[in-house]
Amino acid sequence: MSIRIEVTLAEDLYLLAKQNLNIKNMSLPKYISIKLLLFFMFFSNQHAISQLISSGKSYISVNGTQFILNDKPYYYIGTNFWAGMNLGSLSKSGNRERLIRELDRMYCIGINNLRVMALTEAPDTEPYRIVPSNNDSGILKEEYLIGLDFLLAEMKKRNMYAVICLSNFWPWSGGFAQYQKWVDDIKTIHYPMDTTKEQDWDLYMKETAKFYSSPRAIELYLNSIKKIILRVNTLSNQEYKNDETIMSWELCNEPRGMRNIKDYLLWIEKSAGFIKHLDSNHLVTVGSEGLDSYKETNGTPFIETHQSKFIDYTCAHLWIQNWNWYDVKNHQATYQNALKKVGEYLEEHVNLATKLNKPFVLEEFGIGRDSGSYTAASTTIIRDEYYGCVFKLIYEYSKQNKAAGVNFWAWGGEGRPRQSGGWWKNGDDFTGDPPHEQQGWYSVYDKDESTLKLIKKFTRLMNKLRN
Repeated sequence: MSIRIEVTLAEDLYLLAKQNLNIKNMSLPKYISIKLLLFFMFFSNQHAISQLISSGKSYISVNGTQFILNDKPYYYIGTNFWAGMNLGSLSKSGNRERLIRELDRMYCIGINNLRVMALTEAPDTEPYRIVPSNNDSGILKEEYLIGLDFLLAEMKKRNMYAVICLSNFWPWSGGFAQYQKWVDDIKTIHYPMDTTKEQDWDLYMKETAKFYSSPRAIELYLNSIKKIILRVNTLSNQEYKNDETIMSWELCNEPRGMRNIKDYLLWIEKSAGFIKHLDSNHLVTVGSEGLDSYKETNGTPFIETHQSKFIDYTCAHLWIQNWNWYDVKNHQATYQNALKKVGEYLEEHVNLATKLNKPFVLEEFGIGRDSGSYTAASTTIIRDEYYGCVFKLIYEYSKQNKAAGVNFWAWGGEGRPRQSGGWWKNGDDFTGDPPHEQQGWYSVYDKDESTLKLIKKFTRLMNKLRN
């Protein structure tokens, strides 16, 4: 007997099973149909539903400007979930029960794509970083990689796909600056977010971009990512390179060439080719933020960044507050102009991606809570409006085969800051805001009901495009 279940029905089936409802006594929500009730009678135990949800998976591939999954276009609204690996570990900082709850919440609103970190660099004594780290001078720490095993295994049960980010231009996970410090005798990393000193982002970026010209740093980076790609999952006994749960490998989070563009482009070609040599099953992308508001100096030419034959799809990020397009304290005077720039920005990028004949993904965007508040109880009226605007634009471009997906930044779930607007410290809840940013800024929490409802609306629209 073969039964095809719509995505929305599968969501509700899974939720019912997780709650272990008694079918004789349950009060069904109005949106659950008689058809769903019949399905639940057939598949009333969790194992059967888990098998149903995870059936029919295959590798995601590319055909022109579209992703393809099981011979059909694949579109998605996903999220950034950088702390998933840490939550999945068996260390003191891990919390597998919370991780399972978070994945269930995301699944039930239709999120099926997570952008996650796989490598975080030591030492843990450095400020503004994910702690604990899992990469110490190229020696990977098994107790934390087991957390990534667990995350991928649980995602597989929920038919989710992972974009696995392999490094970082920014210091909140160690990243390129730390690789240089390990091998090139750099004594100090200049943390630009340090409020006790003069903040100099240009100095940090110029120093970090020297990574592309350091053969020793690149060799250590490639050796580290090789260990991830060839890793055997301790739970599934499956090599990562053969795991269908992985959608793609991402070279780095927001790499910038700065004034070192020639070596930056050579690094992309070498690294992407290296990954393809190890793993012919999965897609590869750069992780570039695209042409942001400082495109004259950041060294991120979109065409050149994504034109390599080893790069399967294009991506960009969008930050109207960080780029000073929008002032949350001066909403009336800046918001509409920011929306205009958003439209122009996305149009520029989808047109460039179409010129390359590769899919386009907006893999980061976000906005703060109303009035610039960092408190979880504050309202999200402006954020919901902005999310709706961005989701709609990506949805419309997807209908035209000019875009394929979007990941909002970022999933905070049930995590809450120790101090709203403060800095993260070891032992605090993991939220959606990494340690180098004020906690509560961009996190989407489990109690943000209006935002979650909006996300669910657009995940359903994007999923329907497959049919």
